[in-house]
Parts: sequence; structure tokens; C-alpha cells
Amino acid sequence: MKMIEVLRNFAQESKWKWSNFLLEIKRLDRTQYIILFFLTIASIFMLLPIVYIFNHAFKPLHELFLFPPTFIVQDPTFQNFIELLTLTSNTFVPVSRFIFNSVIVTVLATIAMVVTSALCAYALSKHPFPGSKLVFSLIMISLLFVPQVLQIPRYVVVESLGIMNTYWGHVLPLIAMPVGVFLMKQFIDQVPNEVLEAAKIDGASEFGMFFRIVMPIVTPAIATIAIISFQSAWGNTETSQLFMQDESMKTLPYYMMSLTANLANSVARQGAAAAGALIMFLPQFIMFLFFQRKVIATMAHSGIK
Repeated sequence: MKMIEVLRNFAQESKWKWSNFLLEIKRLDRTQYIILFFLTIASIFMLLPIVYIFNHAFKPLHELFLFPPTFIVQDPTFQNFIELLTLTSNTFVPVSRFIFNSVIVTVLATIAMVVTSALCAYALSKHPFPGSKLVFSLIMISLLFVPQVLQIPRYVVVESLGIMNTYWGHVLPLIAMPVGVFLMKQFIDQVPNEVLEAAKIDGASEFGMFFRIVMPIVTPAIATIAIISFQSAWGNTETSQLFMQDESMKTLPYYMMSLTANLANSVARQGAAAAGALIMFLPQFIMFLFFQRKVIATMAHSGIK
């Protein structure tokens, strides 16, 4: 009965939203109709790569090499995913181990990057110290360095800490996130000092003010940084290449890179590569959709009064 009530409420809410949408459409003038038409066309055009990735993963081998290529799969099959799983069935490390490593590393790295960026931005914004502007400038300058420049220093640090072939060897090199510090600082700068001073008078601790006042206010920045962090950690292959000699500690992106290496003019494993591309893309797509909605809702309904 409870499930029926939930479904009924959902149906009523959906009907109310749809009626409001139609009402808003009727209020548009001619110029807005034209703009809406072109925006709809542009949205459909931008959705085409996503549709292609999904269709390509379910194409049988003969459709993968059709010329001219087909956009929509004609005879969908799960054989590509079966092939991807069986490629490592006779090896020491199964593909499930790579997926498990990627999930653990991505979750830990995303949380660490968001928290570290927020703490650093909070200190630079609300607790300025001698040289804080110089520190922030150096953080911004670090955006100019390409990842290849940092590979040797990172390797030296990770090897010195003794965290090779561990999950920390995956996570720690990713924690420093200059873009996250920059975005978070811009949001925290907008938090009035009077609000924090009032909380301090009421007996709130520094961490209490940070987690109970600042973090809820800067939710849009947190969501944005979470998206960037997740995409960076999920698609990272550098840590597996440089810091992991043990095959069982490497991640799914590294496995996919090794799987698709030198396949430009080869027929073998193209189906598995297409299935792997969808597996790599799907978590990032879901993460983006989830947090994009939260960002829009927070920006529309939150504020400081």
C-alpha cells in the first residue's frame, strides 16, 4: 500500500510539472519560440555522441565495420560485453578487479579532493595570513603546468612515502586540485563575515562553522568540484602506469588503454573496446546528470539573506 501511495504521489507531481511546463510554453512570444526551437535542435545535436556511444557498444561485429557506418544499431547484442569479460577470464587478474580498484580509488579521491579544496579555500578566504595572496597566486600558476612536467616529482614523492602498489598511491597524487581551490574560494568569498562572527559568538567552533554554515552555502561549488574530481579520478591512467607494478592494483582505465592499444587497423577486440568505452562513460554521465540537477536547484533556490 505504501508503494502504491508513493507511485500515486509521483504521478500527481509529474502531472503538475507537465501542466506547468505547458502553461509556460503558451506564455512565450514569437521570438522566444524561435529561440526555443534552435535550442532544441542544438540539444538534439549535442545528444548524438551519447546516443552513438550507447548504440556502438551493442553492435555486433559485422555492424561495427559496415560502410557507410550505421548510427543506430540494427541487431543489438550483449556479445561485446561478454567478450570484454572473457578476455581476462584466463588471466591472473579479472576485469572485475580493475573495476573494483577504479570504484575504490574514484570514491576516495573525489571525497579527498572536495574536502581538501574546501579547507584550503576556507583558510585563504576567511583566515588571511601573511603571504596568503602569494600562496593563492602560486596555486593559480600551477594550472599552467602540464601533467607530464609533474610525473617525475610525483614519482619521487610517492616512492619516498612508500605507498607504491597501494590505494594511497592512486589517491594522494590526485588530491591537489588548483581548479577546485579557485572555484571554492570564489564562493566562500561571498559568505558574509558577519554570519561567521555571529556563529562564533554563539559558541560555534571553527570546524562547526565550516561544516554547518560554509559548506551548505557553497553547495554549487561542491557539486561542480565533485563532477570535475570524479571525471579526473575515474579516467586517470597515470597512477597505474607510474606507481603500480602489481597488476592487481591497476584500474579500469589502464586496462582499457592496454586493451585498445594498437587497434587502429585491427579487427580483433573492437567489440570489447566499444563495450569498455560505454562502461567508462556511463558512471561519468550518471554523475554529471545527478550533480548538474543539484547545482541548478541550489543556484535557483539558495541564497544568503
